[in-house]
Amino acid sequence: MPNPAITRYSEARLPTEHGEFRVVVYRTGEDVTAGGTALGLGKEEHVAMVLGDVRGDAVLARVHSSCFTGEVLGSLRCDCRAQLDAALARIGQEGRGVLVYLVQEGRGIGLGNKVAAYQLQDDGKDTVEANVALGFEADLRSYDLAAGILHDLGVTSVRLMTNNPDKISGLERAGMTVAAKESHWVGATEHSESYLSTKKAKLGHI
Repeated sequence: MPNPAITRYSEARLPTEHGEFRVVVYRTGEDVTAGGTALGLGKEEHVAMVLGDVRGDAVLARVHSSCFTGEVLGSLRCDCRAQLDAALARIGQEGRGVLVYLVQEGRGIGLGNKVAAYQLQDDGKDTVEANVALGFEADLRSYDLAAGILHDLGVTSVRLMTNNPDKISGLERAGMTVAAKESHWVGATEHSESYLSTKKAKLGHI
C-alpha cells in the first residue's frame, strides 16, 4: 500500500551515551510559518535515530511510539523509557541500526486521553478496557509512516526489536520486510507489572 506523504526536513549528528547517531526529522503535512508549531498549527514531526550505514538488508531496528509520561515525566506505569534506552544501547553495541520514533501517544489516542485512561485504570480497568471505555480501539497505532521512513533511509529489511506481532504485520503490510524478530522485553516494576501482563494476555505480545 502507498505510504503517507513524509518529508525529510532536517538532520544532524547527535552524540549520545550509546554512540554518535545521526538524528533525522521527518514532517508530515504542510510547513507552517515561524512559530506556528508553538501555536498548535504545525503538523507532526517524527524522528529517526540512525547509526552507521543502514542501507540494505537485515538492519537492526526499533519502531518506538512516543510516551511523554514515561520518557519525559518519569512515569513508572509503563516500560517505554526502558525500552527506548535498551533499543539505543543495542544499536550502539552493534554499530549499525535505526530507531524510528513516532508521535503515537497512548497507542494512538493522544496524551489527554491517555491520562484519562490512567484514571480509569486506577478505578480498576486494565489498559485495554480503559481505552475501550473511552470509545477507542485497544490500539490505534499505524506503522505506515515508519515503513516510509525506513524506505527513505535505504533500509530494505529489518531485524525488528519488538514483542508486538501487530507491529510486524503492520510494517509488512506497508511494504517493509521483517527478516527477523528480536525479543525486546525489559524488567517490570510494581507499577508496570499489570500493564505488561495485559500486553501479553490481550494484545498478544510475545
